[in-house]
Amino acid sequence: MSIPRKRYAQVGLGGRHAMFRNHILDKYREQAELVAVCDRNPGRVAAARKAIEEKFGADIPGYAAEDFDRMLAETKPDCVIVTTMDSAHDLYICRAMESGCDAITEKPMTIDSEKCRRILETQARTGRRCTVTFNYRYAPPRTQIKELLMSGTIGKVLSVDFHWLLNLRHGADYFRRWHRNKANSGGLMVHKATHHFDLVNWWLGTVPERVYASGHRRFYTPQTAERYGLKQRGERCRGCPEAQNCQFFLDLSGGKSMRELYLECEKHDGYFRDRCVFSDQIDIEDSMNLVVDYANQAKMTYSLNAFSPWEGYVVAFNGETGRIEHKCEETVYVNADDTVPGMLKKEGTWIRVYPHWQPACEVELWTGSGGHGGADPVMLDYIFAPEQQPADKYLRAADQRAGAWSILTGIAANHSMREQRAVRIGELISNLALPDCPESLQAD
Repeated sequence: MSIPRKRYAQVGLGGRHAMFRNHILDKYREQAELVAVCDRNPGRVAAARKAIEEKFGADIPGYAAEDFDRMLAETKPDCVIVTTMDSAHDLYICRAMESGCDAITEKPMTIDSEKCRRILETQARTGRRCTVTFNYRYAPPRTQIKELLMSGTIGKVLSVDFHWLLNLRHGADYFRRWHRNKANSGGLMVHKATHHFDLVNWWLGTVPERVYASGHRRFYTPQTAERYGLKQRGERCRGCPEAQNCQFFLDLSGGKSMRELYLECEKHDGYFRDRCVFSDQIDIEDSMNLVVDYANQAKMTYSLNAFSPWEGYVVAFNGETGRIEHKCEETVYVNADDTVPGMLKKEGTWIRVYPHWQPACEVELWTGSGGHGGADPVMLDYIFAPEQQPADKYLRAADQRAGAWSILTGIAANHSMREQRAVRIGELISNLALPDCPESLQAD
């Protein structure tokens, strides 16, 4: 007996939505059906419908954001995929669950503790499933780190040193888009670092208890523009007098997706995708440092810098019987630039194990192909065709509990930077259930 195809609707049709949309309509068409798309910008609704018709010959109905509830009633999806601006995630996740639908949301699940609490309470009340797409868990090298820790390669982990670098091209992009304001994104501590904080929670099988953070914006400032000699700059790249002189210039007319999703849609809502990265209207940090205490007594030092010469991270785990070091370099991309995001640079990615009293060794790296270091294809398989996948001993699937624990580190960091003190997670949300993790890491 054949299993009925699961019905999906998608809200939020910006740069990240096409990955989900296209896979439903192509690779997973036997398991899934896209029944509607929705966005606050009518131009993006029209662009999505046109792309679907041209690529797949399907006529998918489109809805305005104010007609979201009507969309649910008319198209009757089983699940809603939320790929909107971060600050609107809670609105659509909760409305979907209250209407009897499951929800799949891009990270971060939301941007502050109040919205987080609303999602948790709605999920508990409705019993619907809420999936948070932490694709970084599924990248082969990052899964390999999980395997090494689960197998006891360095014993119990006592501390972690984790440093993330955003290249000048990719890092700058957060300062020209809606992410530049904390009211939309929660800043890089929530929007970007939720990936990293989730990895540590998942790698160690624990959750954060206390966060102390310090941060500032010292690079993406008017003063830096002056240092570069960019004295006649405009508020956006298009039409800027300094366009020919600025290394950060973004040409919205240069690529198909940029042009169709943003340049041609400006007239509908006035959103400019190419605002100046040196604007005085930016209120997020570009350099941040944290110390995090975990429930299993491990500690982490963490940094994020958004103006680095290369893209990727360095992480080290200090255990009772040794140390694991992992470096990962990624290819640089800009959201919606029609390239595959975050491909691994094999020559710049490695894992080394340093046992106590024994010679160090470099382990053979697990690799894969596709976006985010080979993570996206694996994650999508488990989301849209789970019955066809092997049992996952790493428990990479994440729900609202993992989504909450990941953003709470960043939310606490924002409080800490603002209030200049250490912030306990329990101050923000109490009695939050622990996420699933393998038994071998459930110590303490």
